[in-house]
Amino acid sequence: MEGLIKGLVDVALGGGRDREDREEEQRSRDERSRSSWAEVVSGDQDRDDQERRRHSQHNNQWSVQEESQFWQDEGSRPSRRPQKAVDEGHEKNEGFNWNQNNWNREEKREDNNDGWDTVGRKPPRRQQKIQKEQWNGYKKPPNEQEYSNDVQIDDTLEPSEEELADLSQGCYRFWELDSNRLVPGKDYEIDCGDGKKAYQKDDMAQGSLFSWLSDDIFRKPTYSRFCSLLDNYNPNAGHKEVVTSEEKQEQAAFIEEISRTAPIKYLHKYLSAKGIVSWNYQDFKRTISSLWFDLYGRGGTSSCSSAFEHVFVGEIKQAGEQEVSGFHNWLQFYLEEAKGNVDYQGYIFPRRRGQIPDSETQLLTVQFEWNGILKSVSTTLVGVSPEFEIALYTLCFFVGGEDNYVQLGPYPVNIKCYRFGDRIGSVFPIAEN
Repeated sequence: MEGLIKGLVDVALGGGRDREDREEEQRSRDERSRSSWAEVVSGDQDRDDQERRRHSQHNNQWSVQEESQFWQDEGSRPSRRPQKAVDEGHEKNEGFNWNQNNWNREEKREDNNDGWDTVGRKPPRRQQKIQKEQWNGYKKPPNEQEYSNDVQIDDTLEPSEEELADLSQGCYRFWELDSNRLVPGKDYEIDCGDGKKAYQKDDMAQGSLFSWLSDDIFRKPTYSRFCSLLDNYNPNAGHKEVVTSEEKQEQAAFIEEISRTAPIKYLHKYLSAKGIVSWNYQDFKRTISSLWFDLYGRGGTSSCSSAFEHVFVGEIKQAGEQEVSGFHNWLQFYLEEAKGNVDYQGYIFPRRRGQIPDSETQLLTVQFEWNGILKSVSTTLVGVSPEFEIALYTLCFFVGGEDNYVQLGPYPVNIKCYRFGDRIGSVFPIAEN
């Protein structure tokens, strides 16, 4: 009791805040001393000069930190411009176990005592019944599966000279061709909650990001096949992946399904016109499959990662403090949130004041915890189809550079693309508005 009273008095007198400030400053110094990837993606002026001094690395910006140690150790191409380290406030969490394709966290659950409930507990998430009946069929050999009809090739799938000369115009065509993109309010609904700056740790969301998602979405062939791939990986970085023959068949069937859509057909026309891939469509599909699913090593462990796993599934770096890296897909976010593995913490303030995201926003920068581990900044294209993201990121990898400033519908975006030799190390959107 004496300790409790002393703690309350200490907080009342400002001692708790002082300790927090000292810890924040220490973490900031530690982060500045580390080699890291960070990219400035916003610049909101602070009004408090003292706050600016304490968080100088956040002045006029907030940054995306990616998995720099892996890239630098393994010989990734360096950044083209100086980058600044960010204190992402990663929290230690010791209780992770991987068992039967599930990532389980040993949580300390707070039980009600004498009818009292925990203050601030979020409401339970809506449980989503995923249509998985057809997933077993995806494990069959690809030539034994049924697919959607091919999109007919017409003039809309032929890139113009202007599009071939301008990456942004090519990427904009993907947005126009994405007939599978979902409609906010009709196919799903999000609740952005309140905003915050990237270094702030307070949970600004009273509930989940996704209020609901139509069950019909999981009957869409490319969506369903994409979701069936997400549980094929162990997200612990450094864990050597073992890909079964059935999982390889799932991968091949996914590539076959998306290759029948307009964005992928346009991608083939674009890349083959530039002489980057073969005109032969079967050769092209093998190139796409290799780019996204072939395994490579990170952090000294061979065959422990792939472009698909990192970008869409996400990984946990175990060296030092645990960190979430990758995890840039909205479907994975939705499914993990529905399972209770993701805790949405609020959106990150946009660079320009007055541009506050709402339920209609389809480019959203958020903060969340994945099984108790913080991801301070993550930008996601919400409601876009799997074929759209595969096409967009593939084009930027083959044709673009590290920074690819493009227009996607109403959204100016920088598609940040890090190469890992001839592989995709990481690729993700950064909101430019």
